[in-house]
Amino acid sequence: RELGADIEWIQGGNLALAADDRRMARFEAWLPVAREFGLATRLLRPRDLGAVVPGLAGDWVGGMHTPGDGHADPEKTTDAFARAAVAYGASLHLECAVQGVSTRAGAVSGVVTEHGEIRTPTVVCAAGAWSARLARTLGLDLPQRWVRGTVARTTPVPVVSACAVWAPGVAFRQCRDGSFTIAAGGALDHDVTLDSLRQLRFFLPNFWKNKALFRFHVGRPLLASLAAALPGSAARRRPLVWDRGLEPPPNPAKVRRSLAELQRLLPSLPPLGIARRWAGYIDAAPDLVPVLGEVPRLGGFVLATGFSGHGFAMGPVAGRLVSEVILDGKPSLDLSAFRFSRFAEGVIGTPRNVL
Repeated sequence: RELGADIEWIQGGNLALAADDRRMARFEAWLPVAREFGLATRLLRPRDLGAVVPGLAGDWVGGMHTPGDGHADPEKTTDAFARAAVAYGASLHLECAVQGVSTRAGAVSGVVTEHGEIRTPTVVCAAGAWSARLARTLGLDLPQRWVRGTVARTTPVPVVSACAVWAPGVAFRQCRDGSFTIAAGGALDHDVTLDSLRQLRFFLPNFWKNKALFRFHVGRPLLASLAAALPGSAARRRPLVWDRGLEPPPNPAKVRRSLAELQRLLPSLPPLGIARRWAGYIDAAPDLVPVLGEVPRLGGFVLATGFSGHGFAMGPVAGRLVSEVILDGKPSLDLSAFRFSRFAEGVIGTPRNVL
């Protein structure tokens, strides 16, 4: 309602499934946190799961259900936020890449784009997987890794459930037209590049503890990064825009696996096809925690990045908090745990992902 647009918002809840006691114990440990923040999260016994997702198959120990959660269409939501911003006076510059940030006396003074410079005392870096590259042009070391996420959309079928489901083998939600948006569980894809060697000290400890969760791919991205390092290359001349049209390929094995797992969990479905598949790079921080707030060493440079796969859900509140930092000088929530300086201070926690 606030955006005045149809973003296909469906408030059908969120269900995480547990196939073993260990995962169920993690759900139980999460309950006090959920209650602290006013969420109506509850644990479900195996016999209760079918009331949330009719026809759900599988040998489950139980689940964690948050009925107030929902899901929306990312493209329509992004467009709606853009239109709302324009209505409130924002100016959008589409197909206009940033080439650098101007500084003066230790503070931001403008943004250099391919269509000219925009003078401004404040710049918000919300460049996702490209944030570390932009930060490096200003002498800032932002630890970040690219993780390639693969998603697919099925052909439509009659409505089964409005609830989004997170199972060990697949995550899925049913869209308004009856199609399912699906993503496979299991190992994360990392395309090795020269950037993979940067700041290893931040990533190695957690990687070593969770090495079974990663799959490393050596191929074209590495060759491209090697070519980019050559003197006189396009990347040397234009480090922020040389690969602006990058479209990573989806992992076909993950698409097949997620579709097979969806049909196994919902055996009453007719045979499904894949209508569309795509992939994108997720900006992952070493502790999977976003970086929010102004950089102390550079006045007016504000970071809003490192969402580690949760940017769509956290974007609205992150945008509000960043605007408070800029306009009021103080956010309405404590952002100290999200500060950029935590990396230099060595205050990096262990990643915690309940789902």
